[in-house]
Amino acid sequence: MTRLQGKRALITGAARGIGAAFAAAYVREGAAVVIGDIDLARATETAQAIGPACSAVRLDVTQQDSIDAAVAETVQRLGGIDILVNNAAVFDLAPLVEITRASYDRLFAINVSGVLFTMQAVAKQMIAQGQGGKIINMASQAGRRGEALVAVYCATKAAIISLTQSAGLNLIPHRINVNAIAPGVVDGEHWDGVDALFARYENRPRGEKKKLVGEGVPFGRMGKAEDLTGMAVFLASAEADYIVAQTYNVDGGQWMS
Repeated sequence: MTRLQGKRALITGAARGIGAAFAAAYVREGAAVVIGDIDLARATETAQAIGPACSAVRLDVTQQDSIDAAVAETVQRLGGIDILVNNAAVFDLAPLVEITRASYDRLFAINVSGVLFTMQAVAKQMIAQGQGGKIINMASQAGRRGEALVAVYCATKAAIISLTQSAGLNLIPHRINVNAIAPGVVDGEHWDGVDALFARYENRPRGEKKKLVGEGVPFGRMGKAEDLTGMAVFLASAEADYIVAQTYNVDGGQWMS
């Protein structure tokens, strides 16, 4: 398992969950990985658990100086960047008439602006290196459709799908492939928080929404972070050199496109 042998990766929001699973999978495939996360303490613990080929750096994707510093630190440690995974994101929900500007601004700052400007900073580095690269953005099935209580989050993930298309076309002349993964419902800490929000707005007991959503997946259960690692490794590898500006559903059959 050496599809990423010698490659150097930066993964944002990877202190836990999907990002942490990607970091572990990349190291298994031979890559050196830097985890960028606003929670440096937890990111450091995760990196140490993965092994010596993984390290952590503080990264706040809402702050340009933090993005630039994290990219520079990654380059200093690894000698360059060949792979970027834009995984950092947050979730919120509310009926349309209760959406606040604060929630809207936070979701777009992290989920969209954070992706754009981290991608920009890393793309500049990849262009300077002159060896191409792979950029993987994390979209969602929520970006494929609307949801009554999830207007803003859905909009941010739709923006990621569109941004991936435009960035992919713009950067492929530099042999930088930009693609995205659209997960379905993935169990873990994130979905525990989502379930709590649905419990509040749909007047459900805790755990009921999560159970119903899992039962609704054609595969028969909610996804696990590890279910996404195969696609993440594939898109970061030479096997995906001819794939440009695509968003792949990895959702147990919830969405067909």
